[in-house]
Amino acid sequence: MLRQLVADIGESCNLTALSGAEVIYLDRVESAFPLRMELRPGTRVPIHCSASGKLFLAHLSSARRAAILDGLPLTRHTATTLTDRAALEAELEQILRQGYATDAEEFVDGLVCVAVPVLAGGRRQVRSAVALQAPSARMPLGRALQLVPRLGEAAQALGRTWA
Repeated sequence: MLRQLVADIGESCNLTALSGAEVIYLDRVESAFPLRMELRPGTRVPIHCSASGKLFLAHLSSARRAAILDGLPLTRHTATTLTDRAALEAELEQILRQGYATDAEEFVDGLVCVAVPVLAGGRRQVRSAVALQAPSARMPLGRALQLVPRLGEAAQALGRTWA
């Protein structure tokens, strides 16, 4: 499914899961472009400044979210990383309303990401996330947001494979 998604949109896509207070890459298909960020399965990235991570945080119970954030330094990775807890909490509420999360060059300068949830067996439980990543020079965040419906189709298809 990820291969087809990458063929359709032309940018790298991945499947991630929550692992403690980090995001772990389960699978990834790279774009054919030479300019890309290679993140292999097993790679872990911060939860507070990645699209998938913020998506997972948004869908956690308030108690579990607080427990993770209480023990997490909101480390600045770029000029746009959210390091203020109130600002991050406000974005998490927005993610719940809109159904997707973004990384607007918050983890790596020049890299944008959009993530959507994979819901298990039609339930509202978020099992994983499907995301696209692209250099902002090639795909500005506004263009990436136009692909949310296609990402959602892939996420639904993956969700149907898990009972």
